[in-house]
Amino acid sequence: MPLSEHEQRMLEQMERALYAEDPKFATALEGSGLRTYTRRRVYQAVAGFLVGIALLMAGMVAKQVWLSVVGFLVMLGCAVLAVTGWRKAPKPGEQPAGGQQARRQPRQKRSMMDRIEERWQRRRDEQGGH
Repeated sequence: MPLSEHEQRMLEQMERALYAEDPKFATALEGSGLRTYTRRRVYQAVAGFLVGIALLMAGMVAKQVWLSVVGFLVMLGCAVLAVTGWRKAPKPGEQPAGGQQARRQPRQKRSMMDRIEERWQRRRDEQGGH
């Protein structure tokens, strides 16, 4: 269900207030800022993965098992961060969830409360029909 005129005005007013109160945070929440943040996080995870490989190899050369295990764990953690960060990154030209695009396509991602409210409404309609 699209937002009513009043709800849209309230949302725009809250956005303006957020920009006025904390412009740096508001800019970070925009699509390009979020995309830059997630891209930077993926690059850091890749760098960490390479450090993990170096630790793994150093542990093997020095015959220190604990160092190899630490290197493997660093590699594993960074790989998970890189994959999850890459999947969450918005595509170029795409807005993050909650933007205009999410309003146009409400079936794409709905909150748990929206689904519960929809089920409740459906039950009320079904009970009223019997």
